[in-house]
Amino acid sequence: MIENLPVTIATFRDAMARLGAAVHVVTSAGTAGATGFTATAVCSVTDTPPTLLVCLNRNASAYAAVVENGVLCVNTLASTQQALSQAFGGKTLMAERFAHGQWTTLQTGAPVLHGAIANFDCRIVNVLQIGTHDVLICEAVAILSETESPGLLYVDRNYHSLHTPNAGDR
Repeated sequence: MIENLPVTIATFRDAMARLGAAVHVVTSAGTAGATGFTATAVCSVTDTPPTLLVCLNRNASAYAAVVENGVLCVNTLASTQQALSQAFGGKTLMAERFAHGQWTTLQTGAPVLHGAIANFDCRIVNVLQIGTHDVLICEAVAILSETESPGLLYVDRNYHSLHTPNAGDR
């Protein structure tokens, strides 16, 4: 029998680093201004109505603006957009973050990244507080999925391309 090991912040983070996840830049705009951050803690909730969740640390620089704006766009990154992920995930000034990439808007006014593999334009419909983070429940009001590029994956604290083989590669 394996001995019970304590769950520490370090052991939890190390184990979570082994879970691969798609990389997203989550953006928002409105009365609180334009803001954005890099996230891997994003997933679908239901398709009726189309809803996903986004986890956001309450200490993040983007937190207050996202919550006040009440809207966001989840921009799922292509493998070629690693530099953009790093700009939105670091200490880069907010205005400088949006200098990376080409942006437009859909229904909510949240910035939509050109070249992302998917864009989910959403209204925040509920917020749950769990520990240091808020879980934002977001209803999609518009979706774009225009590129066939491979996705960007983050696992073992490194970026990887999510290449899906086509029929000729198998």
